[in-house]
Formats: sequence, C-alpha cells, structure tokens
Amino acid sequence: MSTYILNIETATTNCSVALSKNGKTIALKEDNDRSYSHAERLHVYIESVLKEAHISATDLSAIAVSKGPGSYTGLRIGVSSAKGLSFALDKPLISVSTLMALAYQVELQDGYIVAMLDARRMEVYSAIFDTNYRQIRETQAEILEASSFAEYLEKGKVYFIGNGVEKTKTLIQHPNAAFIEDRLPSAKEMSLLAFNKYKISNIEDVAYFEPYYLKDFVALKPKPKS
Repeated sequence: MSTYILNIETATTNCSVALSKNGKTIALKEDNDRSYSHAERLHVYIESVLKEAHISATDLSAIAVSKGPGSYTGLRIGVSSAKGLSFALDKPLISVSTLMALAYQVELQDGYIVAMLDARRMEVYSAIFDTNYRQIRETQAEILEASSFAEYLEKGKVYFIGNGVEKTKTLIQHPNAAFIEDRLPSAKEMSLLAFNKYKISNIEDVAYFEPYYLKDFVALKPKPKS
C-alpha cells in the first residue's frame, strides 16, 4: 500500500509544498516570493500537487510540516495549515527539522554541513551535521564572528548552506569554508525525513504542537508618526 505524505515548508520566504509517495517526492510546487505571500499561496499549492498526482486529500497518509527554526510569520502560517488539515482529515501530523532538511541538500564524502538561516542583524540560527546527516551540535541562535565555527573549520571542510550564508561569507575567510549560495529550505527534502518518521509512528499531538521558534517572538514597535 502506498504512503502519501503532504509536506509543507514555510520557514523562510520560500513557500514550498511537496507530495511524496513512499518517501520520494512525486510533485513539488514552490516559489520564493520575498513578500511572504504564504497565506495566499499555500492552499493553492496544496491543491496543485494533489491534482498533479491524481489523488485527493483523503488519500493522504499523513501531513508533515517544517517545524523551524525560521521566520515567526512563515512558521505560524505553515503549522496552522498543517494542523488544520491534520485535524480535518484525521491524519497524523509529523514535524521535520527545518535545518536538517536544509542540510540534506548537500552531498559530501567528508567534512561538515552548517545549515543556517538568517536572523536579525549579524545573527543566524544554525545546526551542524556530519556526512551521515547526524546532528553533532545542537541548534543555536548565535551572533556571527570571524572565529565562528573555528572548531570545525580546523578539522576539515565545512559547507555552509542557507540564507545565512551571505553575511557569513563576509566574516569567515578560512580556506576550509565552502559557501553554497542561493539555497533555502524546500519541502522536497522533507519527503524522506517525514516518511522515516511515519514508519515508526513518530508523530505530534495536533492539539499541543507548536513551531520551534528558538527565540521568543519580539514585535517591533511602530515608528512614531512625524
């Protein structure tokens, strides 16, 4: 029996939806609109991938969502939609680490992967993975410095990926640093990760699941009117 999982990724400006069959992506719809139009596009993309695969929402085995860290607004929209679908369809909800899925875009024989997402100013959210995509350092919110990730750069090649790369490459000049530019988390890499969790019933409680914001949301104060 086929396992169809709908994968939703909205942690950054990339609004991405993938439909997978037994862990392989069979339909993908995404668009990196910097205006964060996720609320308008997400359900259109969901309908699009289901139509492309000629299945209905009731044929789904589970709903998977990128859990963060990332944009507060983006994560909130994605998780709210995933929880709504999970509840309405009575399907399990699966969460996938945003940074782990991002790391899966890199294939390497040796060295390390630093998956990083842009935060405020010179700050990034990052996690470090080995060649088997095993997370070897916890996810952190950190201020970038020239000495950041020195421990790993001294050991071997380090591949930086994500929208935190642009400001990282201005600071880190180490010869072992390799910067993979113009990459954002995509629902495509969620397919296998979500399927593996589904097989062992590693699911979330729909009522209580919340995105992994990493830091408390801080609303910016509006500028006083002149």
